[in-house]
Amino acid sequence: MRRSLAGVAAAVTCLVAVAFLIPLALLVGSVVRDRAMTGAFRTAAGIGPVLAVTTDRASLAEVLAGWPADDARRTSVYLPDGAGVPRLVLGPGAASPHQVAGAMRTGRPASVGLPDGAAAVQPVALPSGRIAVVEVDVPAAVLDRGVARARLLLGGLALLLVAGSLVVADRLGARVVRVSRGLAAAAGRLGAGDLEVRVRADGPVELREAAAAFNAMADRITALLAAERERAADLSHRLRTPLAGLVLAGRSLGPGLPGDQVRALTQRLEQEVDGIIADARRGPGRCEAVAVLRERLDFWGALAEDQGRQWRLSVPPEKVWLAVAAGELATAVDALVGNVFLHTPEPAAFTVRLLSLPSGIRLVVDDDGPGIAHPQRAVRRGISSAGSSGLGLDIVARLVEGCGGRLEIGRSDSGGARVSLDFPPAVR
Repeated sequence: MRRSLAGVAAAVTCLVAVAFLIPLALLVGSVVRDRAMTGAFRTAAGIGPVLAVTTDRASLAEVLAGWPADDARRTSVYLPDGAGVPRLVLGPGAASPHQVAGAMRTGRPASVGLPDGAAAVQPVALPSGRIAVVEVDVPAAVLDRGVARARLLLGGLALLLVAGSLVVADRLGARVVRVSRGLAAAAGRLGAGDLEVRVRADGPVELREAAAAFNAMADRITALLAAERERAADLSHRLRTPLAGLVLAGRSLGPGLPGDQVRALTQRLEQEVDGIIADARRGPGRCEAVAVLRERLDFWGALAEDQGRQWRLSVPPEKVWLAVAAGELATAVDALVGNVFLHTPEPAAFTVRLLSLPSGIRLVVDDDGPGIAHPQRAVRRGISSAGSSGLGLDIVARLVEGCGGRLEIGRSDSGGARVSLDFPPAVR
């Protein structure tokens, strides 16, 4: 944008310079020429009073000797002979006989061109009633004296105007671009999940209106998400009534393995409902990923041992913080590990790895199963080629993309499925 504005400013300024400075440059040449010719006619008129008194060559030469050397050297005097033909009696006489004769015949002064300049031809009436002619030559150097310098100054002025317009346009463009980039950066942060971002209205009216519209949109999105979290919390809270009945039913089973299992599952379900309500009320947050993975793999590890599955959890020794709520990360881990149990034979092993990369944090789940035949279809909501609901990977994909990450499906080293989640790190 800055380059475009500078180009427009330069084009407009160049047009203005061409429209005004070229005629002005021509006018400078015309003014200097007219001034030189006016001086020449003034010099020619200076000898008129002498011719009105005498036409003696010696007297005329004596008068010219008292003039400045340049004026005397460039002045010529023509007198008519008996037939009225002009006769050069004094000076170099650079004008042609035809030009001198024309001025003598008409009695009107004229500017005539010479090979190396011009000449002022001034008729003078003699006492005898006849016409003499005084010629004052003006060299080309005098006709153009100072014109090149003036035109050079005008050219410099034009360049200065263009440069000034470029500077002004660049400063204006920089302001517009700065505001536009700020608005674009704020939109990117809002898209990445930063609901607190707002922009300051600045710059042209259009950009101020865009900033106001962006802030209004961000406020509306924040309000809608808050309302959605409240509805999710209310919906989860409604599960407490049937859950309470399930808890009471479990307690009525009495001691023994079936009753213990039902009570353990209902307790786990109650914890999940409480976690959903808390996460919904809290909204977007962050969590320590290592602790969440250890807690969820303790649960799934017990089930894996019952089925004879080998499993491994690999995490960094330090704490790893993610810009994801703990409940959401636990849901994603449960979905991925649950798919291993649902879609691979019981002996198939699996590995869960948490990697710290320069670009962020990567969570990888590998298994030794048959793999995923259609990775693109696997993340489409409600579509499954393995007889499931088709929601698990879609939920995980929405979760990771919602915080600015991405999900990838590939092949593990053993030929099974590999699901990778790339998360941006959260500042602790």
